[in-house]
Amino acid sequence: MTELRGGRVLLRDWRDSDLDPWAEMNADPEVMEYFPARLDRAEADAMAERIRTHLDEHRWGLWALEVPGEIDFAGFVGLAEATFEAHFTPAVEVGWRLARPAWGHGYASEAARLALGFAFDELGCDEVVSFTAQGNLRSRAVMERIELSRDPADDFDHPRVEPGSPLRRHVLYRTPRPAQGASRPS
Repeated sequence: MTELRGGRVLLRDWRDSDLDPWAEMNADPEVMEYFPARLDRAEADAMAERIRTHLDEHRWGLWALEVPGEIDFAGFVGLAEATFEAHFTPAVEVGWRLARPAWGHGYASEAARLALGFAFDELGCDEVVSFTAQGNLRSRAVMERIELSRDPADDFDHPRVEPGSPLRRHVLYRTPRPAQGASRPS
């Protein structure tokens, strides 16, 4: 079991009590605005099971985000393998999906920094990427706050999004492993 603690956030393994709020999040049209479709309960449960299995087998992945004393389950933040066909894959991605009540408080940024630290310090990654649909300005703002960089030449059409969809075009942000002795953004 891996737990990552920040000043206000906790990244932890998933609990059965997370499944109801997880399903609610994935049915919320605002939360899922930049995804091809909302998830029904069966799809949300299946995704949670895949996430939990990966965490059990690898001790890293998409951890449940808790704001101790305030929000038991705020969504997920963590690391995933980007394995689809693109010019930058395979790669390790830092990503997040938060319930609306958790938006705008800096929880995603704080937790993403913890995940980045784990990627570099524990997994030995040389680079971590993050990507989202071009219009997802909230996620792009998190990527910029955690000091990932974007080169518009790296933007791509996501191969798992239908051609013609307004969500197909994605922006790619990256960050290399910090130099020895350099500090990561806090």
